[in-house]
Amino acid sequence: MTDLKTLTRKVIAFRDARNWRQFHNPKDVAISLALEAAELLEHFQWKNPEEIARHVKARKADVSDELADVLYWVLLLGHDLDIDLGAAVARKLKKNAKKYPVKKARNRHTKYTNL
Repeated sequence: MTDLKTLTRKVIAFRDARNWRQFHNPKDVAISLALEAAELLEHFQWKNPEEIARHVKARKADVSDELADVLYWVLLLGHDLDIDLGAAVARKLKKNAKKYPVKKARNRHTKYTNL
């Protein structure tokens, strides 16, 4: 598995080779991220669990491409906003561990305010 820093360097190199930085303000990058996430959602919309399993098996490359597009924009936005995504995820997991202690949250999908 490639680490986040290596992936980010590749994303930035791809963008910079095309001189696209001029178009990539945080608002438009965030919009692109949301749009790609919506394209990923289309693969699951209106499908029950069995249909999803069949769809993903048959269209795994397409689903993979959409996930890669989402990650591309996440890495780009993190870079442009000078956010260490690895540290951000670690910090967020600590916050979530406090909100969702295992004893209260295990096997439950309840929001932390209702545990």
